[in-house]
Amino acid sequence: MIEPDLTDRVVLVTGSAKGVGRELLLSTAERGASVAVHYRTSGAAAERVADAARNRGAAAATTVQGDVTDPDDVEGVFAAVEADLGTVDVLVNNVGAFAPDHWAEISFDRWNTVLETNVNGTYLCSKRALPEMREQEWGRIVNIGYASSEKGLISPKNAPYFIAKAGVLMFTRMLANDTQDDGITVNAVSPYVVENSDEFPDDLPRDRPAAFDDVIQTLLFFLDEESGYISGENVEVDGGWLPETV
Repeated sequence: MIEPDLTDRVVLVTGSAKGVGRELLLSTAERGASVAVHYRTSGAAAERVADAARNRGAAAATTVQGDVTDPDDVEGVFAAVEADLGTVDVLVNNVGAFAPDHWAEISFDRWNTVLETNVNGTYLCSKRALPEMREQEWGRIVNIGYASSEKGLISPKNAPYFIAKAGVLMFTRMLANDTQDDGITVNAVSPYVVENSDEFPDDLPRDRPAAFDDVIQTLLFFLDEESGYISGENVEVDGGWLPETV
């Protein structure tokens, strides 16, 4: 496992009270970071993650609540982190709803939720984090994508999620270009099926889903000090999956 030294770094992972977000945040706690556990409704779970982070070596841990699709909430989230821990050095945009149903059966509100949490949430949080990162001439933004989204992956089932993740990867590439002179890197990690997924296809690559550690390994690579020239990249954590149909 790559071991970046995150001592004196402040890490915010959106949607880190549960699932992949929780594991990503705890992996940075184990490397000495001060961590902010973000949640929208899962306050009790977030407190448990903060306790776990302290037990695993975090310099400090706090919880922050807010809706990443609301500009005022995003401002509140960052203001709370800055008051408790300091400037956000590492932002992981993990929040992203999905809708695994036929597109014509998805309500307009649910369609919007998928697009807004994935695209607008990533945009709003990145925009808020960047001024301080630019001022200190160091920052890491890592966005969570989905495997094969760059290849135009689409299906009548879960269509808004695929569309949204393609947008996240386009935004990642653009933001990397826009920050190339600022000491900031912007990259994406794009899993296929992870060990906590709700559904598992019959034909999994390498006969298993991605473990949390497979996703963590990629995150830590991007956070490492020696990865400062790597920006605008997307690493697919998919075991070599090559979809013909989805």
